[in-house]
Amino acid sequence: MLVLIDNGHGSLINGEYQTQGKRKDWEDKGIIYEGEFNRAIVSGIIEQLTFLNIPYVNIAPEYWDVRLETRVKRANKYPARNSFYLSIHSNAGGGHGSEIFTSPGNTKSDSIATIFGEEYQKEFPDRTLRTDFSDGDLDKERRFYVLTKTKMPAILTENFFMDNFEEFRDILNTREGRQRIVDYHVKAIIRTKVEVFNETTPLSFRT
Repeated sequence: MLVLIDNGHGSLINGEYQTQGKRKDWEDKGIIYEGEFNRAIVSGIIEQLTFLNIPYVNIAPEYWDVRLETRVKRANKYPARNSFYLSIHSNAGGGHGSEIFTSPGNTKSDSIATIFGEEYQKEFPDRTLRTDFSDGDLDKERRFYVLTKTKMPAILTENFFMDNFEEFRDILNTREGRQRIVDYHVKAIIRTKVEVFNETTPLSFRT
């Protein structure tokens, strides 16, 4: 199984944010740039996948905002049958909790999304997972470009809300909170490897 990891949006170059919007300035309480957060989470996931010897590709390692078309073109170079696309984001819009998105329809992406949702709920049992069970599973379905144009199964995680001060203060802007987000993603990747791609559990996670 090959994990194609996409940290959404751009980051900071010489102190200048590369993506229009996608930030929240809490003034004296701090500021969060979504692209920086996304890269921090992806870096943490990559560190653990390297240790576990799980193959991965960082789809957008650059600090500038790589076009969606470029991200998808890079991903589609890899075999669809043994890879999946994971796009990391943080939300905004005045809500709370986290969401997991797939493209419309019943596909392998739904099974992967369910695993990620279950691992999120284990890691954050006191936090909301914003779900839509209208089609029988927990993910939300949208026609996001990276979900509909990639050839392999693809999911997108929205990890808490940048414009929710409590989530910013206690999770998104803390080392511990970010590590917990990394951890639930890695545990979900390991389960996906075993349950969806029928591969063995990494030795480091066997009991």
